[in-house]
Amino acid sequence: MTAMNLLIIMTDEHNSKFLGCAGHEVANTPNLDALAEGGTRFTSAYTTCPICVPARASFATGKHVHEIGNWDNAHPYDGRVPSWGHRLQENGNPAVSIGKLHYRNETDDTGFDEQINPMHVVDGIGDVLGSVRDPLPVRHKSRELSEKLGPGETSYTAYDRDIAIAATAWLNEAAKSNSDTPWVLFVSFVCPHFPLVAPPQFYDLYDPESVAMPKQYRPEDRTDHPWIQAWKKCFTHDDYFDDEKRRIAVASYLGLCSFVDDNVGKVLGALEQSGLAATTRVVYVSDHGDNVGARGMWGKSNLYEESVSIPLIVYGPDVPAGKVCRTPVTLADAYATVLDAVGIPVQNERGGGRSWFQCAATEDDIDRTVLSQYHAVAATTGAFMLRRGRYKYCHYVGLPPQLFDLEDDPEELIDLAMNGSHNAIVREFESE
Repeated sequence: MTAMNLLIIMTDEHNSKFLGCAGHEVANTPNLDALAEGGTRFTSAYTTCPICVPARASFATGKHVHEIGNWDNAHPYDGRVPSWGHRLQENGNPAVSIGKLHYRNETDDTGFDEQINPMHVVDGIGDVLGSVRDPLPVRHKSRELSEKLGPGETSYTAYDRDIAIAATAWLNEAAKSNSDTPWVLFVSFVCPHFPLVAPPQFYDLYDPESVAMPKQYRPEDRTDHPWIQAWKKCFTHDDYFDDEKRRIAVASYLGLCSFVDDNVGKVLGALEQSGLAATTRVVYVSDHGDNVGARGMWGKSNLYEESVSIPLIVYGPDVPAGKVCRTPVTLADAYATVLDAVGIPVQNERGGGRSWFQCAATEDDIDRTVLSQYHAVAATTGAFMLRRGRYKYCHYVGLPPQLFDLEDDPEELIDLAMNGSHNAIVREFESE
C-alpha cells in the first residue's frame, strides 16, 4: 500500500445503527453516507471497552485493556505504553491531535507533536467512583440525563464546532507545506455523547412523535441478565423517563448524530478544498456506542451491540468503493492501521492487530475472533465478549454467560445460552 497522509475522525458514543448507510430509517447523515459510498463500511467493528478512557487507551496502543491496565475512567492513558503516535515520531511522521483525547493530561508524552484544544479527564484523575464495585454505588446523577433533553446548545456542541474550525485551519496550513512525509491528523469530536441536547436546526429534523421507541423499553418486554440487573441498580437513568421523555431523547440523539455528520462534512470539505484529498486516507470511527434507551438502558457500559458495536468507515484513493466488510475488527487494530497507512512496518510485538485498510482490500474473514471487555462503572464483575462468525459470546465472571446468533437474531432478543441448545458452542467460546 502506498504511504499517504491519514485523517482520523473519531466521535464519542455513536451507536453504529444510527447512520443512513447502516439502514436506519430516519437518521440524516449524508456526509457519512457519502463517505461509505466512496469507501468501505465495516459491519462487525467493536470497541475494546464500552467506555471512553479504556477504549481510547486501546485505540492509542493497539493493546487490550487487560494488557495495559487502563481499566476504567479513573485509569487514563499516560504514555507509558507506546502508542502509534510514538512510532510515528520515531519514523519522523508528524502526528497532531485536535479535540477530545481523554488521557491523563496535556503534559504526558503520549505521542503527539501537538495537541490542539485537547480534552482530558477531570483534574488528571477521572471518575474514581466508577472504580468502586463492592457494593456498587448508586449513581444519583443518572437523573440528569432525563432532565437535559431536546433542542438547545451545550458546552459540548460549542466545543465540537471549535474542533471543526481548528481542523479546517490545520488542513489549510498543511496544504501549504512542501513536505512529502505523510502526516496523521486525529480529529476527535465529543458528540453525540450526552447530554441529549441537540442544536435546534438538527433537532428539528426529527419529530419526537414519529421516532421509534427504544427496543424493549418496557420492563415486561424483557428478561434482564443478573449482570444487567445489578447495572440498573447503579445506573438509574430509566427510572426518571416516561414515554414522552423517551421520544424526545431519541430525537435529540438523532439530532446530535446529524450535528456530528455536519461537522464531519466540514472537515472532509476542507480536506477536498485544500487539495490534499488525493494523498490522504480517511477513517471515521467512534470510541463506543450508546444504548439510546434500548432495554431501559442509556449511555454505554455493557456488551450489547448498541453499546459495544461501533461505526467504522475507511476511505481513500486505493480503498474499495461501496464495499461492506464483514471481517470482525476492534479499536485494537488502530495501531496496525495507522502504521500501514503511512508506510511503517508493524512491529512483531504488536501481536494480532490487523490494518483496517488491509481488511477492506481483501476477502472477508468472518471467522476472525475479536475481544471486548468491561470492568468499569456499574460492573458488578468483569465482563468479556468474543465475536466470531455469526455468534457473539458474553462471559461474566461468576455469573451465567450469554450467547447470541447475530445472523438470525441481530437485535439480541434470544439468549441461546439460557436454553441449553448451544452448550457445545458456549463451551468452545468459554475455553477460548
